Amino acid sequence: MWTNQKVMRGLALVAVSLFFGIQAYNLQLGTLARAGAGLFPLMISGAVGLIGIVMLIQARFEAPEPMGFGIRNISIIMASLIGFVLIAHFVKVIVAIVYLVFVAGLAAADYSVVRNVKISVVLIGIAACFHYFLGLNLPLL
Repeated sequence: MWTNQKVMRGLALVAVSLFFGIQAYNLQLGTLARAGAGLFPLMISGAVGLIGIVMLIQARFEAPEPMGFGIRNISIIMASLIGFVLIAHFVKVIVAIVYLVFVAGLAAADYSVVRNVKISVVLIGIAACFHYFLGLNLPLL
């Protein structure tokens, strides 16, 4: 069981869900009509937990997949996340999003500039919606 990658993925999602769900539950939840600070994170952690449980059930009926760690890919993803935070803090969010997508894309088996541009445009659009429609303080430009 502990060497089955599918089971470990499900367990990791359930663990992350529980951690953030417990943290969100300690915040004021409010109601659906007047949401508190913890309602949205609690709902998202519940959805992530449900996905983890479905993955665990699915892993029970599929052939085991051996565990493997791609240190190169883990390093690339960590570099993209750390770079995103630094660029967003010191430069602007749009530049950070483009950096994140293009560097994280290096971990893929098939690197595609066109795909990375499309993903960047969608993520920039989502960030713009958060900034302009929800009033989040994101330094876009």
